[in-house]
Amino acid sequence: MAPELRTVSGEDWADVRALRLRALADAPTAFGATLAEAEAQPESVWRSRTDGPGPLVMAYDVDGPVAMGGLFVPEGSAEAFVWGMWVAPEARGHGVGARILAALVDHARGLGRSVVLHVTEGNDAARRLYEAHGFVGTGEWQPLREGSDLRIEALRLA
Repeated sequence: MAPELRTVSGEDWADVRALRLRALADAPTAFGATLAEAEAQPESVWRSRTDGPGPLVMAYDVDGPVAMGGLFVPEGSAEAFVWGMWVAPEARGHGVGARILAALVDHARGLGRSVVLHVTEGNDAARRLYEAHGFVGTGEWQPLREGSDLRIEALRLA
């Protein structure tokens, strides 16, 4: 059975925290935050991250959450930003990431926003997913985070 997608709320903060920590441990070079930074965050930060602005979509299978992605929708901006995309190893290859990305893009389009995201250089699987859904590289690069040699590129939905 395919995992069920849910838009989560502050009440789901423990699931969000658990899955985000798992993502940071699995793919430490895919995100701007580090595992240590995330582990140090109090419950209030997790609740506020889960409550927006913009939806946070998670995929649940019978054992719990297996994938996530969020959409940051800043007030007064013409853009919406996809963030935090990650699929657990056991759920990869079944279209879960594509379903989450499509839900986030649909939400942004419903608001009349253009959609932007970042991908770390060398994360070819993520780049293929984004390009398959119409995202194109902008050539705009920046460091992944302070002190990192890795870079991220902004991709924009064409």
